[in-house]
Amino acid sequence: MSLKVLVADDEPNIVVSLEFMMKREGYEVLVARDGRQALEAIRRERPQLVLLDAMMPGMSGFDVCEAVRADEAVRDTQILMLTAKGRDTDVARGVGVGADAYMTKPFSTRDLMQKVRDMLA
Repeated sequence: MSLKVLVADDEPNIVVSLEFMMKREGYEVLVARDGRQALEAIRRERPQLVLLDAMMPGMSGFDVCEAVRADEAVRDTQILMLTAKGRDTDVARGVGVGADAYMTKPFSTRDLMQKVRDMLA
């Protein structure tokens, strides 16, 4: 059974490249274009890992993360937050709402894939 990874980002270029990289690694990829879609997909599909953009329309990645952690059924879902917001306060906020890991954009694809492999190992 292949592992499911949800790519939740509103930037089409980022979605395309992340989707390509994850599929190349053999993961089953789901895509959500805003926070509400991401939360619905997490509850419905139960991905092992979510690559979650912090700033999305409808519901921010921070809000999605908080909702996941508060939901008994999906709270164990691993969340890697990807964001252009790299200030210490943003990182602290991401960790504060329960993100398992945090990477700032632009990120090295090699570093990202290593982090994903480590998280799914």
